[in-house]
Amino acid sequence: MKRIVIFASGSGTNAENLITYFKNSSFASVVLVLSNNPHAKVLDRAKNFEVSAMSFNRMAFTKTNNVLDLLNANKPDLIVLAGFLWKFPESILKEFPNKVINIHPALLPKYGGKGMYGGFVHEAVVANKEIETGITIHYVNEHYDEGAIIFQATCKVESTDLAQDVAAKIHELEMEHFPKVVEGLLKED
Repeated sequence: MKRIVIFASGSGTNAENLITYFKNSSFASVVLVLSNNPHAKVLDRAKNFEVSAMSFNRMAFTKTNNVLDLLNANKPDLIVLAGFLWKFPESILKEFPNKVINIHPALLPKYGGKGMYGGFVHEAVVANKEIETGITIHYVNEHYDEGAIIFQATCKVESTDLAQDVAAKIHELEMEHFPKVVEGLLKED
């Protein structure tokens, strides 16, 4: 059975989608959800599905091996960032080479980098009058949103779309594609 660990910072709709997608799978399952936000709704979502969930602070993540030790104890085949906002430490990336992926709500390399997440991305897409946007699933490296691209899916941006309209379209793409891409990566392994 392949093991997935999810990192998330917010409400956790992508995490929940992954948990439910693999819930009855004989192939893979989400074994742990971790968050840098002790009040993140994702922790409740995970617990509702009887998936272990806990939060950690910056010290445990970047200055000690606490999170790395927890990952090693859980032996993930894939670490999935689903709305996780902190830069990933090199110590974890070195321990899990090509095993950490992220989903970004734009077509990278556009609208990536520090501070470009969620609503900020959608507002920038609308402000720049883009006619197309989408999602990017990519490997995580030591730089924000610069890892090798695994998959992209696109959607149209209408001239009348507001940021929340773009967000809804992106959410649909995430729900449709993210679990399938995760499953495909685990099957390649």
